[in-house]
Amino acid sequence: MLRDTNDSSEPVRREVAAERPSNTTATTAMPTTSPVREPERTATKRAATPKAAVGAPAAEAPVAETGSLRVVSDVAGAQVFLDRQFMGAAPVTASDLKPGTYQLNVSAQGFEAHVETVEITAAAREISVNFRAVRLDASLDVIHKHRMGSCRGRLVATPAGLRYDTSDKDDVFTAGLLDLDTFQVDYLNKSLRIQPRRGKRYDFADPDGSADRLFVFHRDVERARERLKQGGTQ
Repeated sequence: MLRDTNDSSEPVRREVAAERPSNTTATTAMPTTSPVREPERTATKRAATPKAAVGAPAAEAPVAETGSLRVVSDVAGAQVFLDRQFMGAAPVTASDLKPGTYQLNVSAQGFEAHVETVEITAAAREISVNFRAVRLDASLDVIHKHRMGSCRGRLVATPAGLRYDTSDKDDVFTAGLLDLDTFQVDYLNKSLRIQPRRGKRYDFADPDGSADRLFVFHRDVERARERLKQGGTQ
């Protein structure tokens, strides 16, 4: 009985073993695929950063396209006009001016009007108008008539005074503009008469015999004298 049981079980074990695939066969049958590479994180970060932002220069501040003009005066309330447009009473500032050339007019009662051409750029500018400042730079070639004979020289006038330059040392003089007892033009005789305070009288003539240049010189000096009388400064 023992032999019969052993004999009948042997074929069953062999059949089960035949049905199992061997390890070698299973490994050979698996398909071969190339490994999938994971994307590099550093590459992803570089791609996300715009190239223009790396090392780009800082943005420049916008350039101003307009300018401004401030006008001040030594006379309070002086009226200011720019291209005939009233700006206001000095001190006053005009803003948002387009660059270019403008005409500035400033007037004050009792003083000669100030007229000036100004250039405006895309920046701030200030102009000071000094009505009380006396401006004078006049000169004239003349002949001084003596009782007997004459001499040639040159009259020079500045805010500091009036002087006569000549080679005749006895006729040379210097006097303040307000230190003249006589200062007048004689059209009939075509002469300019000047007498400094506590000095002798001079009668000057134009070398060409014309009174026009004498009149212009007298006019310019007389205006400066009037400004000084009004409290003008040199």
